[in-house]
Amino acid sequence: MTAGTVRVYVPRDAAALACGADEVAAAIASACAQRGQAVEIIRNGSRGLFWLEPMVEVATPQGRIAYGPVSPADVPALLDAGLLHGSAHALCHGLTDAIPYLARQERLTFTRMGVTDPLSLADYEAHGGWAGLRRAQSMDGAAVVDEVLQSGLRGRGGAAFPAGIKWKTVRAAGGPQKYVVCNADEGDSGTYSDRMTMEGDPYMLIEGMAIAALAVGATQGFIYIRSEYPHAIATMTEAIARATAAGWLGDAFRLAVRKGAGSYVCGEETAMLESIEGKRGIVRAKPPLPAVQGLFGAPTVINNVITLASVPLILAQGAAFYRNYGVGRSHGTLPLQLAGNIKYGGLVEKAFGVTLRELVFGFGGGTASGRPVKAIQVGGPLGAYVPESQWDLPLDYEAYAAVGAVVGHGGIVVHDDTADMAQLARYAMQFCAIESCGKCTPCRIGSTRGVEVIDRIAAGQQREQNVTLLRDLCDTMVHGSLCAMGGMTPYPVLSALNHYPQDFGLPVQEPAHA
Repeated sequence: MTAGTVRVYVPRDAAALACGADEVAAAIASACAQRGQAVEIIRNGSRGLFWLEPMVEVATPQGRIAYGPVSPADVPALLDAGLLHGSAHALCHGLTDAIPYLARQERLTFTRMGVTDPLSLADYEAHGGWAGLRRAQSMDGAAVVDEVLQSGLRGRGGAAFPAGIKWKTVRAAGGPQKYVVCNADEGDSGTYSDRMTMEGDPYMLIEGMAIAALAVGATQGFIYIRSEYPHAIATMTEAIARATAAGWLGDAFRLAVRKGAGSYVCGEETAMLESIEGKRGIVRAKPPLPAVQGLFGAPTVINNVITLASVPLILAQGAAFYRNYGVGRSHGTLPLQLAGNIKYGGLVEKAFGVTLRELVFGFGGGTASGRPVKAIQVGGPLGAYVPESQWDLPLDYEAYAAVGAVVGHGGIVVHDDTADMAQLARYAMQFCAIESCGKCTPCRIGSTRGVEVIDRIAAGQQREQNVTLLRDLCDTMVHGSLCAMGGMTPYPVLSALNHYPQDFGLPVQEPAHA
């Protein structure tokens, strides 16, 4: 970069592109060229403040200054006001790092998000990249597994199974071939942290997978990305090629992208393996567990994007550093995703223990409609609806399980007081009926019957008997389904029924007096 050239950052994240980021970048480049102003436009990842997208940042001696949301029409006035010097303007938010939404987070996994050029190897290394892999290369595989075990890292895809135990099982398994598979089939409503990671910091995921391969003795890895993420697929493919050319990947560990074909159930690990093998994505019976007999019958580590992306930091900083964040048995941080009817939607990385009230009102600013919040669904389309009485619970796997809810992948979808909870319960059953792989009866048939029973309740037909039938049906699905598709569909249904009976035409139960 020549002297006097100003660095301007315009995100290339899919959310920013949807808001016109490409057009804004082009407008800045064109206007600056006409004015003879030297700029270097860097297409960074998104910071996750989606209501400000496209958010333009300008590098100044004081730090990066943020402007947003910027439209192409805003560019001339911004340049007139001194955009390239970080000058004041109605769209200026001051120093990016000082924006309260960002300043109040604990960004561990997302520390580089929006800061670096996602595909720049030099940028990645300059911001702490490869430090975890370098340390892992100096350690015995068993010691790497132990580090992950001691960190308390649990699967961030929703199951919350300790990652270190999974790795330990694969390491101990025999056989000439082992695999590491990243489940990037992020299909839950209101979730986008996996997509942001792949688009905004792809080398972090590559580094995490390389560390996992070293730890368990795997030589081949696959990243299974949903077809609806074309930008993530393109970025990961390019990042793998560059990391391979630079020697970070090679014969010791080869990595490739595999594209899903639009099936929600392929987010279940065994259905995903079937899909990678070129077969129809149908859930496998367990045992055998994939850690013992997974991809092509070989021992396989399967982790979610955020789980693997957390590993480089754990190796670089040590298990204790990561473990000291969080509460109870929920260690570290979780990138929480605020969506739905919310004023300030975006990504918030916080240590476990934060409450829904702080997230939805402290960060999210309440509803976009300005109406009262009625229900908050946590954990995707199969997650429970959390009523106001539980908004002060600490976000913790065990605390949520105790009230019949799930933290899941950290997706938080907000509904205001106009929401019809009976119709949302019906949608959960209908979603399951459409997306079921069809292998087990409780899921395949139960979801279809569930829609019919909810329709009868809503129509006022023998409400009491049909509510009893719905509860029995949900019990069968929870305990009889082969995987979480059928096993968790009752969560939103029962939570809607229990906490919002009036929406089903049922009397509201008075709280019991002490």
